[in-house]
Amino acid sequence: MRPMDLTEASWRRSSYSNQDGGACVEVSEDFAAVVPVRDGKFPHGPVLVFPAAVWASFVSAVVGGRSGT
Repeated sequence: MRPMDLTEASWRRSSYSNQDGGACVEVSEDFAAVVPVRDGKFPHGPVLVFPAAVWASFVSAVVGGRSGT
C-alpha cells in the first residue's frame, strides 16, 4: 500500500479536545473515502486512516452514547 500524501491536508481539532490539557484529536475531512486522524500534540507523528463509513459509524456511536466506555 502506498502512503497517503497528507502535506496539503487541513486539520480540524475536536471541540472536546484540550479542554483540560487532555488529548488533542484532529481529523481531516479533505478525502472522500477515508478519514485521517492524528494526535494534535504531535502533528508530524503517525496518522491513523479509517474508511469514511467506519469513522461515521464510530462518531455516531460516541454521540449516541454507545462507545462502550
